[in-house]
Amino acid sequence: MNNWTRTIVVGFIAGALSVLIFHQFGFWLATELGWARSRIYNMQPVPPWGVPTIVSAAFWGGLWGILAAFVVPRLPGALGGVLGWILFAAIVVTLVNWFVVLPIKGAPMGGGFRMPGFVVVPVVYGFWGLGMWLIARGARGALGWR
Repeated sequence: MNNWTRTIVVGFIAGALSVLIFHQFGFWLATELGWARSRIYNMQPVPPWGVPTIVSAAFWGGLWGILAAFVVPRLPGALGGVLGWILFAAIVVTLVNWFVVLPIKGAPMGGGFRMPGFVVVPVVYGFWGLGMWLIARGARGALGWR
């Protein structure tokens, strides 16, 4: 298997699994602390194909994981490691969600930039980025890929 294929496989696995573990835990914790009202592991169908929300989120998390796996290791210094994964998810993915995805879905940009969501979303996404980094490292090690 070539390096591109390995990066795609590891990135997708890391992104998707991190959604199922870290992302959902982050929103659960924010909900428990009263900072958000999130339905974790939401099985509500998402148009147009009617897949459960959590499956859609894991799929898109996997795609973001592929992009992160290609981009983050090429960043200079500390940004090429765990810090880069966290900031990629907390900043890049959050901004795309706020300024592209939400308007496409007919929601206001940034969800209206209301508190505490304005802070909770980037923090939870950063936690998801940490999870991607941990899972990617573990997957590469378990598969003997460096």
